[in-house]
Amino acid sequence: MVCKSKPLPGNRWAVSNRMKRDLAIRALNMAIAFRSPPKDCIHHTDRGSQYCSHDYQKILRQHGFKASMSGKGNCYDNAAVETFFKTPSRDIAAQYPARQRSKLN
Repeated sequence: MVCKSKPLPGNRWAVSNRMKRDLAIRALNMAIAFRSPPKDCIHHTDRGSQYCSHDYQKILRQHGFKASMSGKGNCYDNAAVETFFKTPSRDIAAQYPARQRSKLN
């Protein structure tokens, strides 16, 4: 497994107080726009409904991604990614006062 990525320039984040399909799609579209990933890029996610949605999978196909999902009931598949993103997520959230975070839909 390759756990490496180059940083995005600036602060470009798709943020919401709920993990819904539209948030995942906005984040995916931003990553595609700013990173220009190559065809056959492997896109690995857990089995969340937002990633299994028809619209999300359609975008992956349109851009030539190879979709990969964690094994059913295997929480360790994404352990490295979850650990990696824990700190940046916490740091980003800390930039917003609590009342602003509640308006991030």
